[in-house]
Amino acid sequence: MVSAEFPPPQTPIDAVVERRAPEKGLKGGALGLVSTTVIGVASTAPAYSLAATLGFIVALVGLQSPLIVALAFVPAFLVAMGYKELNKADPDCGTTFTWATRAFGPKTGWMGGWGIVAADVLVMASLAQVAGQYVFLLFNAHGIGENATSGWVLTVGVLFIVLMTWICYRGIELSARIQTALLGLEASMLVVMSVVALIRFGTGHAPKGASGAKLSWFNPTHLPSFSVFVSAMLLMLFIYWGWDSAVSVNEETKDSTRTPGRAAVISTILLVLIYVLVTVSAQMFAGVGETGIGLGNPDNSNDVLSVLGGAIFGTSWFGSLLTHLLILMVLSSAAASTQTTILPTARTTLSMGVYRALPSSFAKMHPKYLIPTVSTLAMGGISIVLYLVANFASHGNVIADSVTACGVCIGFYYGLTGLACFWFYRKTLLHSAHNFFIRGLLPLLGGLMLFFALAWSAKDDWNWEGGDGASYTSWTMPFSPHWQIGGVFLLGFGSLLLGVILMIVWRLFSPAFFKGETLNRDSPTLVPDVGDAELAAALAATHS
Repeated sequence: MVSAEFPPPQTPIDAVVERRAPEKGLKGGALGLVSTTVIGVASTAPAYSLAATLGFIVALVGLQSPLIVALAFVPAFLVAMGYKELNKADPDCGTTFTWATRAFGPKTGWMGGWGIVAADVLVMASLAQVAGQYVFLLFNAHGIGENATSGWVLTVGVLFIVLMTWICYRGIELSARIQTALLGLEASMLVVMSVVALIRFGTGHAPKGASGAKLSWFNPTHLPSFSVFVSAMLLMLFIYWGWDSAVSVNEETKDSTRTPGRAAVISTILLVLIYVLVTVSAQMFAGVGETGIGLGNPDNSNDVLSVLGGAIFGTSWFGSLLTHLLILMVLSSAAASTQTTILPTARTTLSMGVYRALPSSFAKMHPKYLIPTVSTLAMGGISIVLYLVANFASHGNVIADSVTACGVCIGFYYGLTGLACFWFYRKTLLHSAHNFFIRGLLPLLGGLMLFFALAWSAKDDWNWEGGDGASYTSWTMPFSPHWQIGGVFLLGFGSLLLGVILMIVWRLFSPAFFKGETLNRDSPTLVPDVGDAELAAALAATHS
């Protein structure tokens, strides 16, 4: 590995890395910059994320929604810079797990890896449910599609997870090709919808309640309160989450020290452009009213895009076709995100298995497809079990809480990565302006912002307020029937607590990782494989 004391890449060690075979068994050089960026953008599921969150954002901040979309990009971009710089030094598919271990030690690193796993598992139930519903909506079976807890929806959702797991099992190249096709449809339809909405508004064919674009939409002084601002930012973090999948496939990319980091940064920039375009055009066309197609209508909060699509494209046969394409787009968005949720989780647990932070079975690779077999299948299986449990618990409301609870785990491991970048490079931050800002100040600010959001979330999600708070469910404590904890708090912070318990148990059975024997700051990255003499010579040349 290239440590923080070493110069940037382009040293003799990089030449060694480029011609060495991967030790974990992943298929090196399978992805280029475009494919890696596609994985990063598709992982966020732009259409699904907008459909599920835009209405709630408008309910909180009204006309200032475009401002929140733009501001939520800031911590995501700052942390993406940290990912980019850490990947230069250590292109390991364990990402936060590996980097936090090198920076802060094995316990913190293990929890960073667990944060990735927990966030991905929590969101899978929602993705499967959306996919199940939209399959029926696509064929006009609204009676089934609008019933989230229907047995038919559940069955299709489970089959959906099975299909996406199988695709991930067949290798990274097949996954990347499918991602490219799905994202192409998704991005095209979002742009078409936005452009048609702007044209109809400009030609005077927008419905009653439409609002012309104003610079005041981006004025922070018009926000209701700081508390509302933070709550909206927490919600918006969810729609930016997922671009780090571009870095989790770093061992399978060409030029693994640079391509994944560049793809992560490009992904966040593309996302903010898409989100601002859709938000501004939707707000201009529909307004933020609480009736009809207004974005503030609580009846449409769970699915803004399908309602907008019907109004924007009209009722003609061609308009109906475009509306169905929009439904297909949200379905493809959920499909893409399901697939790219399995990918990074499987690679995180692969790395943890290699370094013996998890049972070694998680490091098993398929000899033909060159993918982590146990890690991939385990992610799919656990997701199905939790989807079934969540579907029957509290009439499916646990699924809604699990989406919000993802923010806790996201804030934790994203924030940890930003802090890890600052700490990893701390001794060289004053060597250049690039080091100070790109490796130090910016990732640190991003990490601190997210940990602040995490603390604020803990405060807001602790109490259940009879359905008026952040949670849709509550859990009564057995020793105090009058004490009810919000489902979001229990799922989010409970998941992190479960990680602590599992870490303690695994440490008792296999202490090698926690003693720093398998991974520490000076351990070589287990991507290359050269002889000791060649590695020593390269490192010596780097020092000089």
